[in-house]
Amino acid sequence: MSKKFKILAINPGSTSTKIAVYAGEELVFEKTLRHSAEEIGQYEKISDQLDFRRSVIEEAVSENGVKIEDLDAIVGRGGLLKPIAGGTYSVSEGMIEDLKVGVLGEHASNLGGIIAKEIAEKIDVPSFIVDPVVVDELQDVARISGMPELERKSIFHALNQKATARRVANELGKKYEEINVIVAHLGGGVSVGAHENGRVVDVANALDGEGPFSPERTGGLPVGDLAKMCFSGKYTLDDIKKKIKGNGGIVAYLGTNDAREVEAMIEEGNEKAKLIYEAMAYQVAKEIGACSTVLKGKVDAIVLTGGIAYSKMMVEWIKERVSFISDVTVYAGEDEMTALAQGGLRVLNGEEEAKTY
Repeated sequence: MSKKFKILAINPGSTSTKIAVYAGEELVFEKTLRHSAEEIGQYEKISDQLDFRRSVIEEAVSENGVKIEDLDAIVGRGGLLKPIAGGTYSVSEGMIEDLKVGVLGEHASNLGGIIAKEIAEKIDVPSFIVDPVVVDELQDVARISGMPELERKSIFHALNQKATARRVANELGKKYEEINVIVAHLGGGVSVGAHENGRVVDVANALDGEGPFSPERTGGLPVGDLAKMCFSGKYTLDDIKKKIKGNGGIVAYLGTNDAREVEAMIEEGNEKAKLIYEAMAYQVAKEIGACSTVLKGKVDAIVLTGGIAYSKMMVEWIKERVSFISDVTVYAGEDEMTALAQGGLRVLNGEEEAKTY
């Protein structure tokens, strides 16, 4: 029987840091550390928060009865690195440098790998990141956009997509690398990925306005009309970017980005709310259909995941349109902490080799 390795998983967000300790796959404790605007506001750059966040994490681990020196590995959320293939990566000096300078942008998740490395070095154990949002396994044909100046990019919910794809493979009695699966992550952003034998060979850039619309993102738009809007003189570049990401999608139509509120509106007979919510389901289903052509119709499973997968209404609308392609499995929610721990465990148990950035 394999040893139950103790792993600390760290997932920094803009105003909080989620931490969890696992013994093997068994959760020892999980905690969300909230950071006030005053605490965060005193730091000019996200990288300046490093010492503050690390000390808060170490304190919380001790308070929950776990000795830091008993840990076998530290796993951090992967940040905005250069595009890389999926998997578990050892945190290297080159990675730290790219996370600190924000090679693809500043985001709180950039701190995940840096904090993991600092804590791990103190106790001489390995540090890893797992499946960051910049995972890029697109096949070459999927990169072509139709305009040579604009290449299609892979930015999506890689951590949750890969974890749920592995989970459904396990339920089918196969390895992730042996199946074709379409995963639709339904949250504040929506991403739909075509997973072929362990690689996400096609997925829309869920961050910047591709694919289906979501509670706060527009998804793909009529580009001619968008171009006219951009040059109308009414909007700045920042205005347009905010309309695409943050103020787009459901919130633009209904004034809320909370799917539960939308469902309450529908229950009260609001026809507009029903149309908009169903349109989101329609677009997700359409994207799943598109992914089925990428996989040439050989689809072992379709997975619906993320927070909105708790919605029976949304799930049923999507199922109605895609069940002819393959069986639909629902893993509601987003268990990122478990996914991080599992990535570290696969390396410690010798099931996977840690990759080098």
